[in-house]
Amino acid sequence: MKARSAARRLAGLGVVALMVTGSVSAEEVRVMISAGFYQVYAALGPTFERTTGHRLIATRGPSMGDSPEAIPNRLARGETADVVIMDGGGADELVKRGLVRPGSKMELAKSQVGMVVRAGAAKPDISTVEAFTRTLLAAKSIGHSDSASGVYFRTTLFPKLGIADQVARKTRAVRGPPSGEPVAAVVARGEVEIGFQQVSELLHVPGVTFVGPIPAELQPGHAFAGAITTASRQPDAARALLRLLASSAADPILKENGLTPPQGR
Repeated sequence: MKARSAARRLAGLGVVALMVTGSVSAEEVRVMISAGFYQVYAALGPTFERTTGHRLIATRGPSMGDSPEAIPNRLARGETADVVIMDGGGADELVKRGLVRPGSKMELAKSQVGMVVRAGAAKPDISTVEAFTRTLLAAKSIGHSDSASGVYFRTTLFPKLGIADQVARKTRAVRGPPSGEPVAAVVARGEVEIGFQQVSELLHVPGVTFVGPIPAELQPGHAFAGAITTASRQPDAARALLRLLASSAADPILKENGLTPPQGR
């Protein structure tokens, strides 16, 4: 049902021309994508391939950080991509560095940061800023990602709450896929007591209980966005892919993964 709905949506998104010429001009479209949006992309990608005749080739990596797999680091050392799908702020930085085309950025989803505990553990109170702060201070160990949400925790949230020094020694940055794993997997093994990451990266990991999003006042306002690289060889196909991912065809899949549609849709 979702695939048929997505195919109908493609016809209204200016992809018909690609459908007509697909058998002649089918090409490989290279996508660099962060884990937080991967499930949505994986659900709609096959529809795009069937409809246009193009073949999608995905490379996964975090939106930022010092990992060699991080999207900015991949592009900087010359790895090729037609389109990037990542944290919106990270995409803006790529524009400044000349790696992404100005004006090509398209917002795909709003994202919240959430918390998990190991399955069977009591769910701490994080309903208010005060309760959330107490939970952080009481925890024996804290895990967060080494990408956008983790950078926010380390550089902004902990200092804002006035607890940076108290939690520094018990906080662990977890390297994500493809060579790493979600923060929730580390929590599931009991290596850290509580874990934080984009909600979409927490919901479907076995062995944990989702506690909920952190308080609204503390949310970083993250969004996932797509943008076309300056080195793209298939900009039209890349743009068509982003139009599909930014369309209402994605809405049910966004909701299943703890994401919300962009504002105004």
